[in-house]
Amino acid sequence: MSVFDILNLFGGLALFLYGMKLMGDGMKESSSGTLKIIMEKVTNNPFHAFILGLAVTALIQSSTATIVITSGLVAAGIITVRQSMGIVIGANVGTTVTGQIIRLLDLDSSGIGWLQIFKPSTLAPIALIAGIILIMGFRFRNSKVLGQILMGFGILFSGLLNMTASVDTLAASGIFEKVFSSLGSNPLLGYAAGASVAFILQSSSATIGILQALSASGQLVFKAVYAIIIGVYLGDCVTTAIVCSIGAKADAKRVGIINILYNAGKTVLVLAGVMLFRMTGLLNSLWGTAVTSGIIADTNTVFNLASALILLPFTGFFEKASQRIIKDEAVPDTKYDDILDALNPNFFSTPAIALQSCYNLLLTSFETARSNLEKALGLLQNYNESVFEEINQYEMMIDTMTDRLSDYMSLMSGSLEADLHVTILNEYYKVVVEFERIGDHAVNVAEIARDLHLKNVSFSDKAVRELEVLRSLLDRILDRTDAAFRNRSLDAAVSIEPFEEVVDDMINVMKTYHMNRIINGTCNITAGTGYMNLLSELERVSDICSDVGLAILTRIHPELAMRTHDYIVYLHSGKDERFNELYEHVHNEYFDWLDQIDTETAE
Repeated sequence: MSVFDILNLFGGLALFLYGMKLMGDGMKESSSGTLKIIMEKVTNNPFHAFILGLAVTALIQSSTATIVITSGLVAAGIITVRQSMGIVIGANVGTTVTGQIIRLLDLDSSGIGWLQIFKPSTLAPIALIAGIILIMGFRFRNSKVLGQILMGFGILFSGLLNMTASVDTLAASGIFEKVFSSLGSNPLLGYAAGASVAFILQSSSATIGILQALSASGQLVFKAVYAIIIGVYLGDCVTTAIVCSIGAKADAKRVGIINILYNAGKTVLVLAGVMLFRMTGLLNSLWGTAVTSGIIADTNTVFNLASALILLPFTGFFEKASQRIIKDEAVPDTKYDDILDALNPNFFSTPAIALQSCYNLLLTSFETARSNLEKALGLLQNYNESVFEEINQYEMMIDTMTDRLSDYMSLMSGSLEADLHVTILNEYYKVVVEFERIGDHAVNVAEIARDLHLKNVSFSDKAVRELEVLRSLLDRILDRTDAAFRNRSLDAAVSIEPFEEVVDDMINVMKTYHMNRIINGTCNITAGTGYMNLLSELERVSDICSDVGLAILTRIHPELAMRTHDYIVYLHSGKDERFNELYEHVHNEYFDWLDQIDTETAE
């Protein structure tokens, strides 16, 4: 044995861990669009939730990721703690799939010709070649992600082969014999070793995989292995609980605690079962036998599956115990807490869920800002100080949502790889500021109303009627902005610009009308200044709607990103028939209304 053998062992371990991460990340990336939908469909039936947790974990190759995502869904109020427990138990079983894949190492001794293709020494180069071809030679959707999965698979098996080759050399040195014989006579030491390695690696699958690679020495016996496998459960779940607790509220923390309690119960159950089978002689033939990669994989699967079936009916006990450990927090007096809590960094590994949380908060921000604008416009006719204070309180909430969302998206940006996710985030970056600006203009309108009230002045009847026309037009442009963002509607986004152009035309005319009233003495200077400022505020709201429409169009047609100015110039040049038709229709409708008011007041 030399230092180079040890170096080769740890080099193989590094390849194995990186390959597992690469493959898992690729699977999460490829499934992130549907993963949230699947997770949300969990029912109150613990068995259905168990199957869901098992399937999702088998797909993404990480029980930690599944449980962390579940914790985030609980924090967001999408599922309850009780619904999460079946998923947690299923995730613990689903993670054993990795070991079953790694057991392909056993096929090295197979003499059947067609099975040779499943040998790691064959699978590794095939996967690596196919992966690099997909990454560098193709450009279809998800080709890069599929290539990443295959590359991870190939690197994982290359690492296993390196570790196995190193183990063969180390086995001859007698070190394994001494170490594992001591573990066989001291199960507590083996348990601690398994827990420590799993905690350091933050992966039960990786720890079991290393154990499977070491089994190639032929000196790993069952009595030394079973305690290590059981210890792995505790080490992995502690790491998961820590991740679930970061910045989370009580229910989300309970998901991590339930995972610890379940694995503690599983540990006691398996240890009791092994001792019982040992005392009755059922394990005599296996106890001192050298284990293979397949035996380790099967032992891990049997331990987990049997424990899950026995403990699944006791989910109510785990829930009550978690409630005793994690006390309920004081309920904040705000209706926005749940939607803010959904901005959970745990979702970064599943971008579709993280982006959905952003979308929900953006929609809430827009709705709140629009509601504030409507309340502010109402103050012009019927001023109420409590409504004015309410507008300012909601404005503070809009600012909080904007700040929290901006910080969250900045953190998320480094986790996104898919072009679609990057495009969506770019859209959200643009609109988050625009929605906040609508709230700012709503406050400005409220302050204009308050100033007029304090000075005991009001607008003329004609000015009030003209404002009703503008407000109707503004409602329609806000409706289209809502539909464009809420439904990702291309038609609604395209229709915003013609309405915005009519708003600009109408405000220019209304300013002219109002200047004439001031000159003729039918409106005083104080009211006139307030009226002009009000028109400017509403014009800016219309401009914001135009900017939001462009952000949505850019998401749908990314080629517009670098030439939005040219696009607007093109529309206003009169060369787009659809724009011209809608502009003319809306212009005629609202200017006829203005003309009617002008005629009636002149009489």
